[in-house]
Amino acid sequence: MYSPQRDDEVTGIANYVDQQLDAIRAAAFGLTETQLRETPCRSALSVGGVIKHVLDGMHGAVARLAGTVDAPVVDDAGIARYLAAFVVGQDESVDDLLRDFDAARVQLRTAILASDPDSDVVAPPSPWYGQFDAQPIRLRYFLVHLIEEYARHAGHADIIREQIDGMSVPALVMTIEGAPANQFFTPYEPTPGTIGP
Repeated sequence: MYSPQRDDEVTGIANYVDQQLDAIRAAAFGLTETQLRETPCRSALSVGGVIKHVLDGMHGAVARLAGTVDAPVVDDAGIARYLAAFVVGQDESVDDLLRDFDAARVQLRTAILASDPDSDVVAPPSPWYGQFDAQPIRLRYFLVHLIEEYARHAGHADIIREQIDGMSVPALVMTIEGAPANQFFTPYEPTPGTIGP
């Protein structure tokens, strides 16, 4: 949890991004690999698919913060690649996925902390929103968008996890952080052999 602090702007943004990534990553805690791939809601989303999609987004965010802005590919191959980033295939290693997610988090946090939210940058086109031209923005716009994007996916992961076994992601995060039991919270006890924090 990002508890109240008197941080500067870029540290606050980095901490809010981290808070959402904590929630997304915690959604896998205590699941089996089969459960990580389950799609228990009406959508095709799984906890693993959310993690994989956010990992892809973190790689893109690090590249953008480094000044690399590529126009999105919206041909059939680009759309197929985008949709594949929501599915953890049976041939994909869950351990590798989670290790890559954890490493990308470190890279993203480092890139955010090194950034200047007030700098002028260019947002690439977003044809899925009907925006076909690059737009000048302050970097702050993109950084705050990361919070929005990851918060949305943290909510997806929370709903999916609750459908699998009734656990809420905030309780999983608090367990991972070592919060003591109280009248509102009982630490989660994962089944041995399941995915760790």
